[in-house]
Amino acid sequence: MSFVVPELAVPVEAFATALGIGLLIGMERERRPDSAAGLRTFSLVAMQGCLFALLGERMGEPWLLAVGLLVTAAVMVASNFSTAQEEKYRGFTSEAAIVVTYGLGAAVWLGYATLAVMLAIATTALLYFKTELKQFSDNLTAKDINSMLQFAVLSLVILPILPSDDFGPYGAINPRQVWWMVVLISGLALAGYVALRIIGARHGAALLGIFGGLASSTATTMMFSRHAAQHKDLIRLSSMIILIANVMVMLRLGVIASVVAPNLIAPIALVFVCGIIPGVSMAFYRWKTLDQGGALPLPEVKNPTELKTALSFGLIYAIVLLAAAWLQDIAGESGLYIVALVSGLTDADASVLSTLRMFNLEKVAEREAVIGVTLALIANLIFKIGLVISIGGRPLARHALPGLLAIGAGMISGLIIL
Repeated sequence: MSFVVPELAVPVEAFATALGIGLLIGMERERRPDSAAGLRTFSLVAMQGCLFALLGERMGEPWLLAVGLLVTAAVMVASNFSTAQEEKYRGFTSEAAIVVTYGLGAAVWLGYATLAVMLAIATTALLYFKTELKQFSDNLTAKDINSMLQFAVLSLVILPILPSDDFGPYGAINPRQVWWMVVLISGLALAGYVALRIIGARHGAALLGIFGGLASSTATTMMFSRHAAQHKDLIRLSSMIILIANVMVMLRLGVIASVVAPNLIAPIALVFVCGIIPGVSMAFYRWKTLDQGGALPLPEVKNPTELKTALSFGLIYAIVLLAAAWLQDIAGESGLYIVALVSGLTDADASVLSTLRMFNLEKVAEREAVIGVTLALIANLIFKIGLVISIGGRPLARHALPGLLAIGAGMISGLIIL
């Protein structure tokens, strides 16, 4: 039996949500002795924001919300400066959090409760991970910052201004779609690059293979092939890292396929799983027989979001799209397969994305698209097998080739089953 009057149900729910937001952020601040406010203050401020939003709406005076914010901010700033006269200056983090909490309380009343709760969680996380964020910032190099800024340019400056119309022969080129693929690939590569910077060389071969595969499986394969050639005692370790990095290629492209062509993810997943299972099994076998020792080298990954790199990928992707459309027009399915094999040797991403794009345009059928994707990965795998043999030599090839060949055979088996 409910004791809440119907007309009060919405206000009670809104104020309860605002109170929860204040308690969440306040609990994090309460644990810090240098904080300017704690659990009670943040809870009160969140409800204050909700109350001023309610009063402004019901009285037809929206300026009341701004007045409440100014008063809250002024009180907190005055408190900070007053404290600073007596003790060491402690910064404005808590004051900024108070202002945000006030705004979140108001947002709850204005109908953005879900967004407010999400922002409250994000705010609490930012406050809680102060030490980790500072360490991350301190460890950033000029190259890291350039990578992040350039990714911001790629995704937030260039992408929105590009036209979203089909151009060129066969209507194969859509500038915004092409650049969206550049952003997608650059973003995943940047995530892997940042992860490599964070974990360093001391957190194990498995993580190095995972994030190396995200950043660049080719660079990882080349790096550890060279390292195996120079240090015979690390051949098994290098082979395991190379296997994991090449498994990550399928996982990464599987995620991309689910975003770019969700209707194609089921058959692609079948082929990829058939390649992933033997790859993971062989990597696990290598790990069980591994005698790790010493620090691991990091793959030399170039800036993954450099404008020159992004433009090059975009150009290659557009050329592959045009070539695939043209060859398919004159040679049918075999034209698409030829492009997948040739372009996949050096850049599987561009080849796979072009095939997915053509599937979305209904220029290729489902099975032909999956075959094209598989051929591109097989070609790229052959290229990396060549790196292992030519750089790492016979000892590395003896350890790494069974796993790499098992990955290729698994994908082909999945294609046959399809």
